[in-house]
Amino acid sequence: MKPREADLSQIRTVPVGLRPNKVGAAEFAHPPGDNRSFAAFIDALPDVLVARDFRAVVDAVVSAARRKRGVVLMLGGHVVKTGLAPLLADLMRRGVVTHLAMNGSAAIHDYEIARFGATSEDVAAGLRDGTFGMAEETGREMNTAFVNGMQAEQGMGEALGRALDARNDLANPELSVLLAAFRLGVTATVHAALGAEIIHQHPAANGAAIGDTSHRDFRRLAGALPDIDDGGVVLNLGSAVIMPEVFLKALTIARNLNGGRPQNFVTVDLDMQRHYRPRMNVVQRPTLQSGKGYEITGHHEIMVPLLAWAVVDRLSRD
Repeated sequence: MKPREADLSQIRTVPVGLRPNKVGAAEFAHPPGDNRSFAAFIDALPDVLVARDFRAVVDAVVSAARRKRGVVLMLGGHVVKTGLAPLLADLMRRGVVTHLAMNGSAAIHDYEIARFGATSEDVAAGLRDGTFGMAEETGREMNTAFVNGMQAEQGMGEALGRALDARNDLANPELSVLLAAFRLGVTATVHAALGAEIIHQHPAANGAAIGDTSHRDFRRLAGALPDIDDGGVVLNLGSAVIMPEVFLKALTIARNLNGGRPQNFVTVDLDMQRHYRPRMNVVQRPTLQSGKGYEITGHHEIMVPLLAWAVVDRLSRD
């Protein structure tokens, strides 16, 4: 007995003109022409996959800025230490970013850049002799700011902004997003993870002050989220765990206190690789009922400038 073979002569075909297609010629990329402006570059991107998503995110941020909806920027430490603070501060100055939130790592890198002009130590070298994370000035000054902030009923972000603003010996004040937020009146919140940050191992660490100021910032983030209702945007840049977890809890508080709102907003996770928590807690779960979530994967030092430039360009053109 021979094995059965399919008879291809009996196959039913369909006209290509009736077949739905995902890609058409009009969506292809364009090579450089006479106009080599940044706007022309963005317009020349192919209108497919993540390039299409990127344009949609730019549209959402620009729309939120024009309609005075909240744009919440959540940061991980890598975004700060790769030199992107000037772009983020510029978006605050332009009134685009309405709330700045970050994990403790981002706050430490930001403080050190402003205060000393350098950050990001060699972990492996310091770990061998127990000096990793033991910088005297960083730990003492930041922990002192937390104690002062607790006494003055300030959040951690505000306490650090005030501490930086009060100094006249900063190496690079223009590079601090915390200082820019404080001076611009943009609420900045820092969300600590006890034991996960180098300043918690310093002799000046005060658990009560860390907890008090960071928990106040948690409440401030929850208090800011109603502003993203109906057209706002939440951008998670480079935080794989802390900010996605904090955002999900702050969002449920906001909805609990505001009749199920905010709804109908855009969320974006932008990181070097895709992680479970940002996908679930930022992109998918918050937008199940309404709105839209996006994942854009790429190196921060390339993707964040592209996003910031595209937003500013659109705001200036339209």
